[in-house]
Amino acid sequence: MLRYIARTSCFFALMLAASFVLGQAEFSAEIVDLQKPGTPTTAKIYFTKDKMRAEPQATSPHGGGAVIMNFATQTTIVLMAQQRMYMEMPAQSQGQRLGYAFFQAGDVENACGDWRNAGHNQGGSCHKVGNESVNGRNTVKYETTSANGDVSQFWLDPKLRFPVKWQGKNSGGELRNIQEGAQPASLFEAPAGFTKMNIPGGMMQQPR
Repeated sequence: MLRYIARTSCFFALMLAASFVLGQAEFSAEIVDLQKPGTPTTAKIYFTKDKMRAEPQATSPHGGGAVIMNFATQTTIVLMAQQRMYMEMPAQSQGQRLGYAFFQAGDVENACGDWRNAGHNQGGSCHKVGNESVNGRNTVKYETTSANGDVSQFWLDPKLRFPVKWQGKNSGGELRNIQEGAQPASLFEAPAGFTKMNIPGGMMQQPR
């Protein structure tokens, strides 16, 4: 269970590191895995200014938990609903810290500059493809090529200032059922009655 939580936390950190921009609009949405057509929603996300909550699908054997990322404080809370416990941790690596930083910057019309500034993207290339519609929403599409030649695309929603679709060599997904509007503050805090759990040494640094 602890290893699953570590992987989940790192997954969302990496996803956000690829986002580059701070979402100004508050919204909720479902994440759908495009690598596996026909599969159900993989997670639900809730976004409010400088915080995001992600919940794995209820049908997952690890469902019932959530990951809350605070971009202002660069911290992550992992909720374990069944155990009524939670863990709180800082950004563990330079890559995660860069992800937080780039999430708070950027221009949807000129996102390549932010992409190039990320340390792990040095030596790669990026260009804006143009405007495209994704599930009825206007987006700006970008294509990037990493230093080792891997090609990826992402689609930024100018209104949400958030990626609504992404496609790469090993992953791809999109947001569906986007609902704009204020999100309850309680979604982005550890619930009352939950016990804070100590993190075993080294567990988050090298998840497997």
